[in-house]
Amino acid sequence: MASFPESVNENEIAQARLIADLWAPVAPFEQKSGRETWTVAFAPDGSYFAWSPGHRVVKLVPWSRSENKLCNDEHYNTVNKNLRKQNGDDQKKQPEEHTIDCGDIVWALAFGSSVPEKQSRCVNIEWHRFKFGQDQLLLATGLSNGRIKIWDVYTGKFLLNLLDHNEVVRDLTFAPDGSLILISASRDKTLRVWDLKDDGNMVTVLRGHHNWVYCCAFSPDSTILCSVGAGKAVFLWNIENYTMIRKLEGHLNDVVSCEFSPDGALLATASHDTRVIVWDPHRGSILLELGHLFPPPTPIFAGGANDRWVRSVAFCHDGLHIASIADDKMVRFWGIDGDCPAEVAPLNNGLCCAFSPDGSVLAAGTQDGSVHFWATPRHVPSLQHLCRMALRRVMVTSSVESLPIPPKIVDYLTYRTI
Repeated sequence: MASFPESVNENEIAQARLIADLWAPVAPFEQKSGRETWTVAFAPDGSYFAWSPGHRVVKLVPWSRSENKLCNDEHYNTVNKNLRKQNGDDQKKQPEEHTIDCGDIVWALAFGSSVPEKQSRCVNIEWHRFKFGQDQLLLATGLSNGRIKIWDVYTGKFLLNLLDHNEVVRDLTFAPDGSLILISASRDKTLRVWDLKDDGNMVTVLRGHHNWVYCCAFSPDSTILCSVGAGKAVFLWNIENYTMIRKLEGHLNDVVSCEFSPDGALLATASHDTRVIVWDPHRGSILLELGHLFPPPTPIFAGGANDRWVRSVAFCHDGLHIASIADDKMVRFWGIDGDCPAEVAPLNNGLCCAFSPDGSVLAAGTQDGSVHFWATPRHVPSLQHLCRMALRRVMVTSSVESLPIPPKIVDYLTYRTI
């Protein structure tokens, strides 16, 4: 069994450039609380990076201020310094580092920011305990005891306690539209919808999974939610009316991670069946399979232990790259136009990964509580890719096929194949 097909020379694949590490302090007397970094997260504006080095603690690192120290790469630092100047970040108040004690093992992290124009879904609003402003940045932490705690990122102050799950909160995601709608995925087989603009009241419960729910992710326009878990199926939900749209069938083992492309046209899911599948979520079709074991396991073996379980998948914000972490002690960077990694790097006991908002860095957490950072491969986007991403800002994939344009142009603009 191999990690790459016979036609690929592993030695010819480029090595990803490691640019920084964050190491957890060794505390043997606190081993009972767990050391795993189950999740890592970047703030949407790139101002903070959050990770849990275990022991019930979350570290909030001011990424916009610390990346020059962490990432010792001259070209990388020059590019990002210019980006911050363009965005006016140098004029903002410098963020401060915080250490938060959550009181239990941290399994999930998610940043959320408010847009005042996005009103609460609660129609009978007369008085609220919390009034989240435009400049406020929140951090949600999902804990082993089923609680979700909400924190003010800038001050490190505890704000809210969301109580309803009765098992581990395995994942959290905020709606990207600034509405402060929060979705939680739990081992109690449910997804719960919370409205933080309505003092964190629960809106509804999404039921459909018959076993643990591992991960959930919003589409960029906040209208579709993807959820995955034990049981092989990928669920798509309509967040406007909280109904299930469809199930995507294709994986042969538990599905543990999911993320949409930045244009919302693609969905990547990772599974213990040794594969990452790239879907067209609007048609429910499989566009690409990224294998981590060759020859591929038969269905009966894919459903069990195979030493190549894929633990996490992340879609880069340039829309060109996908990162995956598997049990073969490797992190892979894939281009969306091929089934062979563009770059690889060694990684022992990897559990999770996430791209920075500008897409230049991938962060990966491990079982020993450490985090490692790699530079994303540099790639010039094709004209076809730019056209596709621009079009998806105004319409979904299925709508492209009905446009009154020549068939060849339709083929050029759709993701029938990658």
